Amino acid sequence: MKFIRLIIAGILLTFSVFAIIKLSVSLGVLVILLSGIFVLLHFKNENNLLAFYLVRKNKSEAATKVLNKVKHPENMIKSQEAYYYYLLGLSTVHTAPLKAEKHFKKALSTGLRTKTDQALAKLNLAASALSQRNKKLATHYITECKKLDKNKMLHAQIKEVEAMMKRI
Repeated sequence: MKFIRLIIAGILLTFSVFAIIKLSVSLGVLVILLSGIFVLLHFKNENNLLAFYLVRKNKSEAATKVLNKVKHPENMIKSQEAYYYYLLGLSTVHTAPLKAEKHFKKALSTGLRTKTDQALAKLNLAASALSQRNKKLATHYITECKKLDKNKMLHAQIKEVEAMMKRI
């Protein structure tokens, strides 16, 4: 199931070679570009891409609807599966914090690629732990978040969560 897009891309690539040799070069190039789209969609799930766009536009409900259309996320490539759960956590963090916590943990265990995404997931887990009055766990997540945030992109958010920790 995972490799259907690659098989389609291989068939299209084979046809493009035939088209370049027998038919026309422009048709062959067009089919090569079309096969490239299938290869891209093998590595980047279209639902994840659309959900990422919607999360960036602060349309969390629409992102959740798009992600809920995925029937079997465990059939995705591991990095796609990790970002599926990551995006699901980001889109449900305000409406269902306990579900979001579960999704962030699943994303981290599946394997988020970038350190910044890992740091953001751990920052959200720290905020969730604080909302449950678990200061020790929140401190643990904040410490890990600081280690992962090398570029200081989340510095302001980390300070905000630390200020919340002082109030508890």
